[in-house]
Amino acid sequence: MKRFLKNPFVLFLLACGLIAAGVFAWRQHKVVNPEQRYKLEVVESGELKQSVSANGTLNPVILVNVGTQVSGVVKKLYVDFNDKVEKGQVLLELDPALLNAQVKQSDANVQNAQASLELANANLARSRGLFAQEYVSRQELDQSVQALKAARAQLALARAQNERDRAQMAYSIIRSPVSGVIVARNIDVGQTVAASFQTPTLFQIAQDLSKMQIDSSFAEADIGSIRVGQGVRFNVDAFPNRNFKGGVKQIRLNPTTQQNVVTYNVVISVDNPEQILLPGMTSYVSIVVAQREEALLVPNAALRFKPAEKTGAGGKEKEKGADKPASDKKRGKKRDAASGTVYILQGKELKPVSITLGITDNRNTEVLGGELKAGDKVVVGENQAEENSSSGKNSTVRMRMF
Repeated sequence: MKRFLKNPFVLFLLACGLIAAGVFAWRQHKVVNPEQRYKLEVVESGELKQSVSANGTLNPVILVNVGTQVSGVVKKLYVDFNDKVEKGQVLLELDPALLNAQVKQSDANVQNAQASLELANANLARSRGLFAQEYVSRQELDQSVQALKAARAQLALARAQNERDRAQMAYSIIRSPVSGVIVARNIDVGQTVAASFQTPTLFQIAQDLSKMQIDSSFAEADIGSIRVGQGVRFNVDAFPNRNFKGGVKQIRLNPTTQQNVVTYNVVISVDNPEQILLPGMTSYVSIVVAQREEALLVPNAALRFKPAEKTGAGGKEKEKGADKPASDKKRGKKRDAASGTVYILQGKELKPVSITLGITDNRNTEVLGGELKAGDKVVVGENQAEENSSSGKNSTVRMRMF
């Protein structure tokens, strides 16, 4: 027996057995402190802002598209991109050769009509003299009167056509309709522009870049809380560390539907005194729709937390049915969006607390009613290490037998 006990392999096996028995006894008698097992956060009072967000595009308040009413070849350009222009300033000239010829033709038509009118006047005067002497009949006199009226009408028509041709001639010189800045030029010298059913756009002029607007699209779920006059904060990629301010100017009633998602265009007015915000910039808009100065705040993680326990046989986790209200156990009944449940530690057990919810900033939620008060600690999760330790995960002593 003594020789058997002096065997090193036997002594090693005995030592391993004693260690395993000690570990098993320690695990059986170890009591996990609930404050170490669960992650806790203190319920505090503070300011809370609820906001809605969307993307938008910066645009000038007034963007004028300058076109042409006549066709022709661009002869001269007087402005380029980013040039400041005044109302009535010449922007470009079209080749007026064909229009000049048309004006000359209409001038000749006016002169011809004028000569016909003079002849009709003379014929009428002669016919009246002959009619008084009874050399011509009444019918011939009436024909002379009718010829005079026709000559006058022809002269009026020729003059109208002449005015039209001269107006077309004037349209060959394109002038700025407003004062502003050229933001787009779509033509070059020598290019032919054709004014047909759709007038071509030659220039785009922003009337005042110190006043701009953001055209943004908000989902229908958020549009009900947006009002004209609300303050807006936004930023752009060009200045990521700078926040800009604006205000809701208009909520357009025309909806846009894409892939069954309904959005509404919200126009936001923006002051741009430095003119660093440029047309076309993508803006990230945030509108504060509700604000509380001293609200009781509960973390949203606490509202999402659901405790779990081990079953005796299978070892699978399941939610504690006793902690749920009876109404929540009914299949198919949705929980009220204005209520929620959080868990607090009462001794070594978790106690569910039902609360009434208010606004949220997606991190904290306002508590409007319930037994929760400032200073209480709510459970927001479980510590993974403690959970694994208490459940036996990653703690099994493995021995290799030789």
